[in-house]
Amino acid sequence: MPRIFIPIPSIKENRISITGDKARYLSTVLRCKKGDDLIVFDGEGNCLRTNIIETGKREVVLEVLEKFSCNTEAPIRIILVQGLLKGQKMDLVVQKTTELGVKEIIPLITERSQARQTRKVERWQKIAEEASRQSGRNVVPLIQEPINFNDYLSLLVTRHSSMPLRGFIFWEEGGLSLKEAVHKISISPIHRVAVSPVHILVGPEGGFTREEVSASEKRGFIVTSLGKRILRAETASISALTLVQFLLGDLG
Repeated sequence: MPRIFIPIPSIKENRISITGDKARYLSTVLRCKKGDDLIVFDGEGNCLRTNIIETGKREVVLEVLEKFSCNTEAPIRIILVQGLLKGQKMDLVVQKTTELGVKEIIPLITERSQARQTRKVERWQKIAEEASRQSGRNVVPLIQEPINFNDYLSLLVTRHSSMPLRGFIFWEEGGLSLKEAVHKISISPIHRVAVSPVHILVGPEGGFTREEVSASEKRGFIVTSLGKRILRAETASISALTLVQFLLGDLG
């Protein structure tokens, strides 16, 4: 059954009016027609089964039939803190880590960042929305505005003042294996879900500097390695998410 993301405020009196690009997508790409059923998710964990009562390229009207449980989320909240990447690399990271279950992505401006500003946050949010729809998720990850490395570390002091910081900084020059790092800090496996989120720090092209790694370690991050081979930044992010979901989430 086709799925589409619609914010809950768009639902009024058991009817949903869809216009613009999403209406064209339903009528032209998915070729939905009157009488078809459609799953609507709001990006916050709610799902609705609806029926199309009017269809056209400019507007599609849905009738809400029922609200139901469709929880496909991992039991652990993963925040990817990604060194800002050039070109379409960031698009790929947003898309694939959304499919893997990331809950939030924070673009990070580091000392070695080749890209230091961007106007693509809205684009990345749309990529995350589409990746959530395609992968059957009922939550859309939040894509934050880029933040400087030192400002991010300072933000952690207030953001995690009431709970322990749990996180890994991946560094190509050394560190514990992820399996060792998981055992070193108090993150529970799937049957004992960690209360606080897990932060995954991955550098830009060129990686983190030794000073950035040291500053992160002082904040409580575990310096972690993905092995002997040097991975591209986008490969490292996808690999790190996959392994964390395997060890702590619901993969495998």
